[in-house]
Amino acid sequence: METPKLILLTTTHRIAPGLLSWPAWEALRSAGRVLAADPSHPQLPALRQAGVEAEIVERASAPALARLLVEASPVVFLGSPDGDPGLTDALARLAVEEAGAVPEIELLPGSYDLPGARLLDLASVMDRLRSPGGCPWDAEQTHETLVKYLVEEAFELVEAIEEGDRATLREELGDVLLQVFFHSRIAEEHPDDPFSVDDVAGDIVEKLMYRHPHVFGDVRAEGSAQVEANWEELKAAEKQRDSVLDGVPAGLPALAYAAKLVSRVRRAGFTAVPDAPYELPGELTADSAGELLLAVAQRGHDAGIDVDAALRAAARRYRAAVRAAEGLSG
Repeated sequence: METPKLILLTTTHRIAPGLLSWPAWEALRSAGRVLAADPSHPQLPALRQAGVEAEIVERASAPALARLLVEASPVVFLGSPDGDPGLTDALARLAVEEAGAVPEIELLPGSYDLPGARLLDLASVMDRLRSPGGCPWDAEQTHETLVKYLVEEAFELVEAIEEGDRATLREELGDVLLQVFFHSRIAEEHPDDPFSVDDVAGDIVEKLMYRHPHVFGDVRAEGSAQVEANWEELKAAEKQRDSVLDGVPAGLPALAYAAKLVSRVRRAGFTAVPDAPYELPGELTADSAGELLLAVAQRGHDAGIDVDAALRAAARRYRAAVRAAEGLSG
């Protein structure tokens, strides 16, 4: 005699209803009974269209639900979107306390979250915050009011990377990602030129594929230097730039801005403008100090040094030395 089986069928709300695995459909269609505890489960209409009618059972406590499912077996239970908290623990307890009397229990994933699926949740949360009845503060924000937060979050991410703090790195990546979704959600509301986060993602996918012909096309690239050169050539043609410096954002911090300009000039092999003198001026003025810093950026680039990161590291060491002299730690 075949042992009764209780199949716990789990699904994800991040995949369209009805898109279930073949084993899941086989279990559903061959089941004598299909039970569900959530009458609004998104899979129910899809199952009904496929000729599978689920019985709705009362969802009381987890132990009560576990007892009901054990006594109803053989049965397929369609897990609720919230995962039915405590149900698996209650079933495990019954299996131990009533060994031999509890049916075989199988956990059958009917659908899986694909990589990046949680981004759908972020889009949904952001939509809820901006919609009527959501958060008043979030609803009032504009691209302009969020700029300072975007800059702050980017620098906090840089700090986490440079300090090697992985827990903070994960958090700050999320904060930067939020800014992208926030701006994209605001953009959806533009009366004349709306676009969504899907449009943003689609554009960057196309750009990445276009600028990586050695991966997605038939172009050959021998090493990262040639890849970088191809990238700049494609970018220049795409944006129809006249100067080797076009596209360098002037809003960068001063030292990073100088380093980026030097990088563009060096990459283009441009030699018509001589480097700034690499020597301490007789008198330090605003102009001479600026020229000296530019000279450091130029020589630093040639030596393979990220001068912006180098200065931040030196500043952190200076800060630590001052605090140590004050008798403070950290």
